[in-house]
Amino acid sequence: MKAPNSDIILERMMALHPKIIDLTLDRVWRLLDALGNPQDALPPVIHVAGTNGKGSALAMIRAGLEGAGKTCHAYTSPHLARFHERIRLAGDLISEPHLMQVLDECYAANGEAPITYFEITTCAAILAMSRVGADYTLLEVGLGGRLDATNVIDTPRLTVITPVSMDHEQFLGDTLTAIAKEKAGIVKRGVTCVIGPQDDAALEVIEDRAALCRAPVLAHGQHWHVQDERGRLTYQDERGLLDLPLPVLPGAHQIQNAGIALAALRHLEADETAFEAAMCNAQWPARMQRLRHGPLVKAAPEAELWLDGGHNAAAGRALGQHLATLPARPTHLICGMLNTKDISGYLTPLSGVAGSLTAVSIPGEANTLPAADTAAAAERAGMSAFTAPTPLGALENIVADTPRARVLICGSLYLAGHILRDNA
Repeated sequence: MKAPNSDIILERMMALHPKIIDLTLDRVWRLLDALGNPQDALPPVIHVAGTNGKGSALAMIRAGLEGAGKTCHAYTSPHLARFHERIRLAGDLISEPHLMQVLDECYAANGEAPITYFEITTCAAILAMSRVGADYTLLEVGLGGRLDATNVIDTPRLTVITPVSMDHEQFLGDTLTAIAKEKAGIVKRGVTCVIGPQDDAALEVIEDRAALCRAPVLAHGQHWHVQDERGRLTYQDERGLLDLPLPVLPGAHQIQNAGIALAALRHLEADETAFEAAMCNAQWPARMQRLRHGPLVKAAPEAELWLDGGHNAAAGRALGQHLATLPARPTHLICGMLNTKDISGYLTPLSGVAGSLTAVSIPGEANTLPAADTAAAAERAGMSAFTAPTPLGALENIVADTPRARVLICGSLYLAGHILRDNA
């Protein structure tokens, strides 16, 4: 299949800076100014940062607003199968002609000046969203917050910080307080901030930043509470109690993400229709997603196949807890990770719920952890570990012994994207 023309432009953009990540806002401000400052023309912005759950919380906020008849732009990252997934304009994925147009404009306006791939593509997304009418703009932080390319909105309608944990230490700092300080950089003067469940150290940093900015906070455990009660979700704040269906996104950790979304929707004066839609209509691929089509399903017709892109210790804990709640069934992992991740922190919580792990190198990814290294880490975590050249080969080996196995493909969004391109 011929690659879309936008892929050619995106490939050229990769060469505009020697580093993939180089956190600063100077280059973004320069390009946005050359483009006429489109960030100032966006519909009201909801800016979402955090380590875990920000994509799921954003998806539930969007589902709630759209369920109430509002239109939403959305910018998320990374994409899984196609770059177009990153940009939604009034609810629809950006079209190929529209994407090519804004990429070309940004490339021309930037010239040969250094700028990272994420920075220039974020500017393209902002440019596209500034030209289409909508009620809201949902912006997901790419990395950190304070110096992230999305942090160019002077007065968003709302900021949201989901749970903060250790991740990307080489860029954000090697302590939880340092990472929380970077995430809290999205808090703006006088703008309400919804704060999800946090460790005390992270919460203190975020609240200090909010106090400095005189930004009202809506913090979990103080201003709102959420729980699973007899198979229903109950949410409580000063406005009263909500009794809702459990989130359609699976996993106990989605309860707290649902609470974050409901706190945001309450602040936006949403109604019962929005609350129900947030729980029932949200879609977020590669978060405990059941695979039902494609070559992998055909290769293992009796197996139960799942896909998850979580990749840090908190994600490993959430997955382990969720797998432990599922009906008894032999469970095996197919895992590929990047060499920048805390593989031990990720795998240890999974060792008690998985019968084995088959490690793969992530196809086409320069920063993949070699399969042998992943397998060695799994053995250190107490799992029986094997390697396979491909996810399909790994699956075939598992179902040869256990045809009705539960198989979770996990460890990286990059691996998840590879799987979805062929099995969505």
